[in-house]
Amino acid sequence: MRRYVRVALLCLGCGLCSLLYGSSQLALEQEPAWGKPQARDPAAPVRRQRAGGGRVVAAAGSAGRGEPELPDRCKNLSISYWNSYWMLPSDVCGMNCFWEAAFRYDFMKTQPAEKMHLAVVACGERLEETVTMLKSAIIFSIQPLQFHIFAEGQLHNSFKGRLNGLPYQGKFNYTIYPITFPTESAAEWKKLFKPCASQRLFLPLILKDVDSLLYVDTDILFLRPVDDIWSFLKKFNSTHIAAMAPEHEEPRIGWYNRFARHPYYGITGINSGVMLMNMTRIRRKYFKNDMTTALLQWGEILMPLLKKYKLNITWGDQDLLNIMFFHNPESLFVFPCQWNYRPDHCIYGSNCKEAEENGIFILHGNRGVYHDDKQPTFRAIYEAIKKYSFGDDLVNFLLQPLELELQKTMHTYCGRIYKVFIKQLTKSIRDIYDRRSKGS
Repeated sequence: MRRYVRVALLCLGCGLCSLLYGSSQLALEQEPAWGKPQARDPAAPVRRQRAGGGRVVAAAGSAGRGEPELPDRCKNLSISYWNSYWMLPSDVCGMNCFWEAAFRYDFMKTQPAEKMHLAVVACGERLEETVTMLKSAIIFSIQPLQFHIFAEGQLHNSFKGRLNGLPYQGKFNYTIYPITFPTESAAEWKKLFKPCASQRLFLPLILKDVDSLLYVDTDILFLRPVDDIWSFLKKFNSTHIAAMAPEHEEPRIGWYNRFARHPYYGITGINSGVMLMNMTRIRRKYFKNDMTTALLQWGEILMPLLKKYKLNITWGDQDLLNIMFFHNPESLFVFPCQWNYRPDHCIYGSNCKEAEENGIFILHGNRGVYHDDKQPTFRAIYEAIKKYSFGDDLVNFLLQPLELELQKTMHTYCGRIYKVFIKQLTKSIRDIYDRRSKGS
């Protein structure tokens, strides 16, 4: 008997709540203010509608189109398509906010793709090499690219001339910057390791409006879309601020673990030729260090590090990064060697297993191997991409001639595994034609 009484009381309570909720909604619907013309709140979300040809235009209001005007209380809330309308506060019109959620969903679907930001630093005789690197990024990437090019003054006009002459202008934009170091120590930073190389350390402080950035050396070649390495940002945990590859896979030939006179990350150190950064996090982080018990921010730690270790470092800014991440290992995301494949991965025998299995994703021709005959496998790929003309068939004018050249390098250790060098390249070209056939 008691059980039936409890069930009856529960039903009565639910009915009473439903009655009160319905009364409150009815009262809200009867407010006269809703029937009056409403001025558009500047903070309200903009609704969009499709125009002819698939172009998206903004609709500031709905007057004159026969569409119902949404109440301000719905407009002013941050409502998105995953917030169910029945979970909204009681003083909000559920139906109108439900429709607004649909508008927002359409708005999100029609937003242009976010640009991927890529930075490079070029000094001296690096114009051709840099343009070839940018060319490889344009060929294979899917989403739009924003290039940040830091170069000496005498190179600016040459860069403009070369980049303005490239097709696919809608696929990339670029900005050219002067080489910039802190005034009081500019000379010291500029001569560290190679001319201008340490500029990369100051990118988070210069590009203050850029949230995330992929920095690469001029001697980098992309063999798959930049989109793919950019996606590592989504794999960062809450402590990661940057991603790099190990300096070596094989400790027996490693440099840092055999010769370094300073702290370094992990077992063999890290290579900074390909460096993916969440720069917002870098600017906010306070770094542990061995110079003071106080935590220092990025702009505060660079000069003290240089002063302490300048007599003990060999590879300049890369050594400073190794020191920083030695003390803050939780902040580094390490990606596999095929994302920064260098001659050391094959000149003494193949030691990058990930590349053997899946191919090379990003080629790094350090030590000038694109411009001499010491590593003809690397040079062949560089020359093939440099000579390729946009619009030519990628199979007949890039892949097939390249494979013929690579077959001539089989007298070298790297040449013996030349198929590793074109494994991913072949797939990237096939993916390009697949996307074109699907109209995407």
